[in-house]
Amino acid sequence: MLIKTMFKLLLVALAVWLWMTPVYALDYPPPPSYSNALLQGQDFSGQQLRTAEFSNANLESTNFSGADIRGAIFSGSTATDTNFKGADLTDAMLDFAVFTRADFRDAVLVETLWLQSSFDQVDITGADFSDAILDGVQVKMLCAIASGTNSKTGTATRDSLGC
Repeated sequence: MLIKTMFKLLLVALAVWLWMTPVYALDYPPPPSYSNALLQGQDFSGQQLRTAEFSNANLESTNFSGADIRGAIFSGSTATDTNFKGADLTDAMLDFAVFTRADFRDAVLVETLWLQSSFDQVDITGADFSDAILDGVQVKMLCAIASGTNSKTGTATRDSLGC
């Protein structure tokens, strides 16, 4: 009987201790932020930049080739002569951005958000736009130049755009 009572008291004490112990969140560093930055000519090729923030940035001649930029934010940015060749932009936000002569060859653009972005002389050969959110006008314009198959996902660019 004494052992049962001691065991019950031990369980109650353990429950009270666990209830009163604060829970600490894992200490993750914040994502890198390049918002509103002038990044002309910067080389981010092959880098791990998941969830990085590039909103309202000037990305003229910036190199993101082969970079892991999944979940990154490019909202409102200007990308002229920017290289995204082979980059993984899955889940990225690219809305309200301007892309002029940008290279998206073989890029993974799955589940990306492109609303209100503009494209001028972009290369999307082999890019995978599967489940991307685009305006109807954007889809029509991109379908006119779509070709190739993505080497990583095996998806044809035209199919991924629903052409």
